[in-house]
Amino acid sequence: MEIPLLISDLAVMMLTAGIITILFRRIKQPLVLGYILAGFLMSPYFPLFMTVEDMGSIHTWSEIGIIFLMFHLGLEFNLHKLAQVGSTAIVTTIIEVAGVLAVGFAVGMALGFTVMDSVCLGGMLSMSSTTVIIKVFDEMNLKGKKYTEMVFGTLVVQDIVGIFMMVILSTISVPQNISGGEVALSLALMLLYLIIWLLLGIYLIPTFFNRTVRLMNDEMMLVVSIGLCFGMVLLASWLGFSTALGAFLAGSLLAGTLHAERVEHLTKGVKDMFGAVFFLSVGMMVDPEMIVKYAVPIAVITVVTIVGKLIFSALGMLLSGQTLENSISSGFALAQIGEFAFIIASLGTSLGITGEYLYPIVVAVSVITTFTTPFCIKAAPYAVDWLQGCLPEKLLVKLNRYTSPSQQDKEQDSEWYIYIKRYFFRVVVYGGIMLAAAILGIRIVEPFLSAHIPDVSSEILTCLLTYIIMAIFIRPMLNLHNNLFTSLWLKQMSFRLPLLVLNAIKIGLIAVIAMIPLRVFFNVHLAWLAVILIVVLGLLSKTGFMATWYLQLETRFLKNFNERIIRKEEKAGHHQDWLDRQLFIISFIAPYDGDYLEKSLEELNWGARYNIYVVKIRHNGKHHLLPNSKMVIHEGDKVFLVGAEKALLNFYALTGLVQTKPLRTLKQFMDSDYPDIENALSVIAIKLRGDETFTGKSIRQGNFRDKWKSLILGLQRDGYPISMPDPNLLLKKDDILWIMGSNNSVGLLAAEYVDETAD
Repeated sequence: MEIPLLISDLAVMMLTAGIITILFRRIKQPLVLGYILAGFLMSPYFPLFMTVEDMGSIHTWSEIGIIFLMFHLGLEFNLHKLAQVGSTAIVTTIIEVAGVLAVGFAVGMALGFTVMDSVCLGGMLSMSSTTVIIKVFDEMNLKGKKYTEMVFGTLVVQDIVGIFMMVILSTISVPQNISGGEVALSLALMLLYLIIWLLLGIYLIPTFFNRTVRLMNDEMMLVVSIGLCFGMVLLASWLGFSTALGAFLAGSLLAGTLHAERVEHLTKGVKDMFGAVFFLSVGMMVDPEMIVKYAVPIAVITVVTIVGKLIFSALGMLLSGQTLENSISSGFALAQIGEFAFIIASLGTSLGITGEYLYPIVVAVSVITTFTTPFCIKAAPYAVDWLQGCLPEKLLVKLNRYTSPSQQDKEQDSEWYIYIKRYFFRVVVYGGIMLAAAILGIRIVEPFLSAHIPDVSSEILTCLLTYIIMAIFIRPMLNLHNNLFTSLWLKQMSFRLPLLVLNAIKIGLIAVIAMIPLRVFFNVHLAWLAVILIVVLGLLSKTGFMATWYLQLETRFLKNFNERIIRKEEKAGHHQDWLDRQLFIISFIAPYDGDYLEKSLEELNWGARYNIYVVKIRHNGKHHLLPNSKMVIHEGDKVFLVGAEKALLNFYALTGLVQTKPLRTLKQFMDSDYPDIENALSVIAIKLRGDETFTGKSIRQGNFRDKWKSLILGLQRDGYPISMPDPNLLLKKDDILWIMGSNNSVGLLAAEYVDETAD
């Protein structure tokens, strides 16, 4: 029986790779280099050893290797990880990638490379090796150092930049007669598809796994995970993305679920095998004649890589506020290229946009810089001492003033940092959904409808459907006044102009998106119509139906998005006493000059304006618990308010009241403030069985104030806490409700739900 060439080739590859990697482990060198050497020994360029014959099949397997490598890279990445890296990693990556890309392009052009080869060279040189850096840090016992945390954060952002580079490579590999505007449109559409793809994945995939995981053993989980990976690869290819990008997104979608570690464990063996084939195929493409021929470019590019990445990485760290020592140490650690460069080079070769000579050059530079990385890291302290001795004293003083050892910690706590992060999240997510609704309506819905009804009718109906979808998301997209906005507005006068500009940008973006269907279908140019559209959509978004629909989507999305963190906290024994941490209570005596005197609670509308609840008013010795909207505040009344810490502090600042004592949590208030049981406020938590009259209804429809003389302060759904919930939110079975009311009213509730009262 004749053995197929692929099987004999795999036997040679695996045995050779196994022996070589054992030797490399013995001499404490990265296994990646061992695979590359083993691949070279089996290549046609080294005839003294057994040679792989079926190169076509090997290349196919190497493509599968890229898919699994990117899938596992995605499994190690999630949006929470990106949100935690801080501005230091983002600033460093931007400066390092931009600087090295520009220098790499200039060097490529100087060496006589083509424009596209020079661009790709710059992109490949800007990517550091996560595998090599982690290994070196482990071997040198450097994990836990301040600068290593910043290096890891920078590597996370670099991975995202590398993915984006692959998107661009896939786009520019189209015929050369395409115009610049069409390329820009393609990139914009790809970015939009990525956003929608990610959002749908976060919304759907965790829900699917949570409902089916009990039916799946390890074998089924492995098959489903790999099926999802290759399904996303197919979808990515159909949309015009690279297969590597599809695999990365498949992994990143699973990374936020509870099952990420299990999937990673089950697929690790498959990844290791196909990954080895990929790196072996890299070694097979190393042509010694090409290396000798391009020895000068290899030497030049190696020096440029080490020096360029060192300088630009350190500069990025310095500009983000890190100390000179941390910046230089980070720069030396990032001074190499690795596996991501191989993947980009392989993609460029497969797309036919780079020359064949570029691949072996990049491999040679990667091998050299991998060997030099430990020596660079060891040299960092000496470089710091030398710089501190050479730099002028005045410059060192300025650097010390500008930088801070605790910069990474301070920026995480900055209100501006949090506000900007949330601002761009809302703009990208909700703006992307609204733009997707417009594009899908124009490209898919209208052509489908026009095949069945007259053109004008199909265009009008498409506009209506598009604007209904936009109305669902315009409310969270706007979110113009929130606690953070108010806090920054009050903190400093100079903050007000930037805040207004950011809100104006948001409104302008909505106007542009809203005008797209009218512009395409009816050729409308009237700018003032955009203002009318925003007003109409804003009013529509406030209707109970729209608000309820959106809140259902948002609650499910946020629950899935935070699912892994919630379970991790529970496993660590950190119970979610979120009500005690997030909700506080204050009281004040209404002064004679308060501008809210003799006004009803309905007129004051403090709930909408400040996001706080008036839970009690003591007037002329009489206690009014959970007063109705007609209740008026008089001079000398004692008013009790409940809300988040930031909301209550904003209330103090906006009303001019003087804070005379620290804010108290609800638990502290209940434990210490009520000798008068008859007029006491109480809080209980109940778990919904599903047969209550208010289950399946919105909070407003539940009529808690009138029927139970109580107020829902918050709820917990599948472990996800929702504080001060919107009255349009639907209540579901197994929700845990935190309810405030008088002793009598909550006592009746507790009596009725005594078996289901939460701890």
